[in-house]
Amino acid sequence: MTITIGVHASNPSLYHLYHLTRHGFAQQELEPLGESVAFHPYSNGVRTGELLSRGVIDFGGTGSTPPVTAQAAGHDLVYTAVSAPRPEHGALLVPEDSPLRTAADLKGKTVHLAIGSWQTHLIAKALDDAGLSYADDITAERSTENSEQLLRTGAVAAWVAQGPQLAAARRTGGLRPLIHTGDVITDRSVFFTRRALAEQRPEIIDALTRALRRADDWAAAHPRDAARIASADLGGTVEDWESALSALPWRIEEVGDAFLAEQQEAADIFHRTGFIERPVTVAHAVAHAPAKAV
Repeated sequence: MTITIGVHASNPSLYHLYHLTRHGFAQQELEPLGESVAFHPYSNGVRTGELLSRGVIDFGGTGSTPPVTAQAAGHDLVYTAVSAPRPEHGALLVPEDSPLRTAADLKGKTVHLAIGSWQTHLIAKALDDAGLSYADDITAERSTENSEQLLRTGAVAAWVAQGPQLAAARRTGGLRPLIHTGDVITDRSVFFTRRALAEQRPEIIDALTRALRRADDWAAAHPRDAARIASADLGGTVEDWESALSALPWRIEEVGDAFLAEQQEAADIFHRTGFIERPVTVAHAVAHAPAKAV
């Protein structure tokens, strides 16, 4: 059997696991189980639930929002692991001279963000905490390569930047954070799979989690090399990538009650605002223990 791992640039752990195939982290963990490994690169992490359900991939990872929207779409997924919190991964930026001071000031404004990603969770939760609605009180538009320039010229009021984009914006100056991610959500990387694989072959999930930890350990120990890989593949300067990657925790943790509660809160906000069409019970996305023989 071949285990296919989904890979996209927005999930740093999976991205570096893929680009470190020469070290064979995934293969070394799966070979003793009689399994081989393949990688399936794709560009949009929001599609992860769909790709799992279609059998295109067996294992994937995103930020906090895509698993919730995948559950709402009827995909039977199971959380397998999460990263440690990433409080410095992103921020909602405004111009330094902007009159906006709190999330409540966003009412009636246009915000650029990666819609459907963890950034939706960030903005929806910040607005909800301020008594506002993601659906009714802002105009949410999908970020483009011109979002920073639109922000600097006043065409949009705020923009969620992450990773090397955030590092580059800080280096250039002229912008300030209106919302710090860590003040609102934990912003974890989230890893998940199909229920059948998680419950029938838990040893594979354990092996994949070990592989992710090995890739994370490498990235934490070699930030400059990790930055060179990302810069050459995705653009941006090595320096900005190194700054962004050095801010990540590079630690994989078990799925815990606090994480599930935060996901449930996000799901409830998404349903209230119409971002998802039906309610979601996040606890359903947990693997059931195998039944004991009697």
